[in-house]
Amino acid sequence: MTPPEVATGLVAPGRGRGLLDVHRNRYLLSLITRKEIQVRYRGSVLGILWSYIKPAMQFAVFFVAMGLFLGLNRGLENYAVYLFSGIILMNLFNESFRNAARSIVENYNLIKKIYLPRELFPVSSLWVALAHFFPQVVVLVVACLFFGWVPGLAQVGAVLLGTAIVAVFSLGIGLLFATANVFFRDAENIVELLVMITTWASPVLYTWTMVRDAMAPWMFALYMFNPLTVATELFHFGFWQPTLDASSTWALPDAFFSLWVPVAIGVSLLFLFLGDLAFRRHEGTFAQEL
Repeated sequence: MTPPEVATGLVAPGRGRGLLDVHRNRYLLSLITRKEIQVRYRGSVLGILWSYIKPAMQFAVFFVAMGLFLGLNRGLENYAVYLFSGIILMNLFNESFRNAARSIVENYNLIKKIYLPRELFPVSSLWVALAHFFPQVVVLVVACLFFGWVPGLAQVGAVLLGTAIVAVFSLGIGLLFATANVFFRDAENIVELLVMITTWASPVLYTWTMVRDAMAPWMFALYMFNPLTVATELFHFGFWQPTLDASSTWALPDAFFSLWVPVAIGVSLLFLFLGDLAFRRHEGTFAQEL
């Protein structure tokens, strides 16, 4: 017997097609994204300039602590480029993940009043994060040009791939925690803990070779399973390595591209699938739980 929703073309309230509905509601997504940006900077004097000030302060603090005090600036050529390229990528993940995890709870008034695809809220958090990310990339590109940056197609492709990995991974894990946060407010505290350690758990302040040399092989493999580790190294390959001297010995092994890049893509897509699955399964009860 044909299900009623198939025969009538209707869908049970609170149920949708997950992320596929976001594509069908692109105009709504643009409205929500614009609203999120306007609300964030309402009453702010500097406005969007804060997207430059915050990473600049992060860079200054880490450069002094890690580059000058711990001497990485002396042992790593163009450490400033190395550091800043990793910082802006981590900022993309942290902002997208944190805001996506809170997006359903923070928009409870709208969710309880009308039905619209709930996935629009986590996805809009990603777009807002990207809106803050791209101006920082422009600043990084200018700095790299000062250091003699001449990228090729491989470098441009690595940057785009690294950005895509972080975007997919942050959205996937953001959907998981957005769902959990509706039922357990402790999830938000877990998010803050994860955001706090991401910069240290990826080769942003240090090199991946330090981890390889200090850890057992199985621990290093676990470290490399983190998509953020691979994405950060793709950014270093795209921005930092072209600024080095031709005699530099810093180069990623072939195994990185043949093994770890596909692993990072697979892990990111797996989290996106699981996040979308969990979100779709529970979104029908969001309104009553909120």
